[in-house]
Amino acid sequence: MKKNKLYTQEEKEVQLVQETTAFYGTSVGFTSIDDRSVFAIIDSINKGISFTAFENIIKKYSFTLQNWAEFLHISNKTLSRYQKESKTFDALQSERIMQIEILHSKGEEVFGSRENFSTWLETENLALGNIIPRDLLKNSFGINLLMDELVRIEHGVLA
Repeated sequence: MKKNKLYTQEEKEVQLVQETTAFYGTSVGFTSIDDRSVFAIIDSINKGISFTAFENIIKKYSFTLQNWAEFLHISNKTLSRYQKESKTFDALQSERIMQIEILHSKGEEVFGSRENFSTWLETENLALGNIIPRDLLKNSFGINLLMDELVRIEHGVLA
């Protein structure tokens, strides 16, 4: 019988953020997630994502700290203070971080690489009314719109 490894809260959080791509990054979509996984993600969001876990996420993407401050609806100064004091994000900010992480995972799957997806995020999109997709990451409706667009692209529906 395999013995379970005990993790600290921070290790669990980082592991959960890394595993999120496994939960959401499949072509099957959201239906492949079991209830325990969903509740683990919800629990992590409710407890808040630490700045350490956030740093692991931001290293992967081309967004600046200014971009992240805009996505999270906080000032650059507040974001810097979170970093300096190793603060934990509140539930709403943690949810936005996870939504963007999940969107990135899906985008990398659809476009085949992080670089191709980043290019798509930074380019005006006719299907989105000539809006730059990155500009839609500031709220949940925009993120959901982008996820829907990625699913359409994945299935060959481009308009």
